[in-house]
Amino acid sequence: MDSVNPTGLDAYKPAEIARLIEQAGVAKTRLPLLSLLALGALAGAFIALGALFHLVVLVGGDPANGLLRLAAGAAFSLGLILVIVGGAELFTGNALLVMGWVDGQVTGREIARNWTLVYVANFAGALAIVALATLSGLDQAALGKVAAAIAERKFAHDATTLFARGVLCNVLVCLAVWLSFAARDVTGKVFAIVPPIAAFVALGLEHSIANMFLLPFGLLAGAAGGWGDVADNLFWVTLGNLVGGGGVVALSYWAAYRTNAKPGI
Repeated sequence: MDSVNPTGLDAYKPAEIARLIEQAGVAKTRLPLLSLLALGALAGAFIALGALFHLVVLVGGDPANGLLRLAAGAAFSLGLILVIVGGAELFTGNALLVMGWVDGQVTGREIARNWTLVYVANFAGALAIVALATLSGLDQAALGKVAAAIAERKFAHDATTLFARGVLCNVLVCLAVWLSFAARDVTGKVFAIVPPIAAFVALGLEHSIANMFLLPFGLLAGAAGGWGDVADNLFWVTLGNLVGGGGVVALSYWAAYRTNAKPGI
């Protein structure tokens, strides 16, 4: 066993992960406008593709089947894998920018700029996949029926449920991002991402960017509801996602590993 690293794992230690995430967050807030919008649109499209893939797994199955939900969650992981490995700007993952803010490395205005532009760009990317999936006729296929059923279940949740599920969802998403920073190679990043993402999907939690695809696509596939229901869902889920990622994961790890860190390290 390695005497320097007693775990034997070739991974960054938690304190190093915290430093890397904070440094990455500073870089994210300084991205030029065009880069931020392009990378945000890509992230929205990537998450939508993962959501589309997870619909395929659910076709013909019992939506209450735990193993089927787990398999669908593993398929959905494609989206975050593309974001992390391919490089893109995802609103929910960027909740971790809070670490840099409480450490004084970025300003509230810089975070607000990043979140606003990335959120809008994520929505644009997700809607682009909605359009392409609809033009391809997938909304009229079997997976369109699955999307419609999912949208109707999401529309039925009240504000408290949506908020709470949004919190729990982004705790898992940001932990997936956190774990991916521990890995030193692509294989490690992929294996780190899949379990937390599969868990949130299997649990039926709420991810704002995934819903930017699933809800419009479900409506176009015949779900009972309207665009007001989409807006209501996104409002409460987005708030929950921010609290889960920024208020729980980012602040917890900042308190654990960054409060005593030397400036610039």
